[in-house]
Amino acid sequence: MKSKKTFHSKPKSNSSKKETSNFEKFYKNSDKKELKEFSSKQLERLPLRKRNEGTLESKIEVTKARDLKVNKDSKRKVNAPNNYANTSSEDFRLNKYIAHCGLCSRREAATWVKAGKIQVNGQVMDNPSYIVQKTDKILYDGKSIRPEIHKVYILMNKPKNVVTTLSDEKDRRTVLDLLGDRVAERVYPVGRLDRNSTGLLLLTNDGDLAQKLAHPSHQIKKIYHVGLNKNLTKNDFDKIMQGLKLEDGFTKVDSMDYVDDKKG
Repeated sequence: MKSKKTFHSKPKSNSSKKETSNFEKFYKNSDKKELKEFSSKQLERLPLRKRNEGTLESKIEVTKARDLKVNKDSKRKVNAPNNYANTSSEDFRLNKYIAHCGLCSRREAATWVKAGKIQVNGQVMDNPSYIVQKTDKILYDGKSIRPEIHKVYILMNKPKNVVTTLSDEKDRRTVLDLLGDRVAERVYPVGRLDRNSTGLLLLTNDGDLAQKLAHPSHQIKKIYHVGLNKNLTKNDFDKIMQGLKLEDGFTKVDSMDYVDDKKG
């Protein structure tokens, strides 16, 4: 008879100062009244004071309406989000810019930059903190990249024998292979599941959300439901509580308990 265990992994501690994303500030300052729905055209006609009195959802629509207005007035294609054009240069270091292009998380982007995979105006740039200017031409693998306008969030029930990566040197099936051509935007997995693990996996092009969920400083716990082919002994229990060595490194276990799968 199979026994099942649930344990919680404890993220590695990080004493660095926690960064507050624009989305977090936006959500914190938003009221949570009854939801209101407005179309972009309706919002353009609302006085600015009325727009600011809306809920989180209506404020998001206001941003969309302003983007449409900029696009209409300039008669030019807007290649970057409105907040990119108006944000302070401090908010768009090179690694964050790459993450907003829907290629990877900020941490992975910093690794790419240090590895010499990114060019700025024809020159290899190895500084992830480089401040991106509006006139800069950023290349990854020789191809121009720009921040994604539309944010995409995909919840995948990852099957077994699929690797959580953008590409695999061993030519194994990846989570992006499962998507195929169903998604036009470039998305990447947030965190990872081992090849033999199954379950919930988030794929997105939202760099800020990926940073919030994946970075150790945010202390996001991960819960695993493990099926065993025999009962767990006290010795096994103690060893697991001391920590586990996974494919991507050592993981400390925060808590563990049995799950009763009996019906009725």
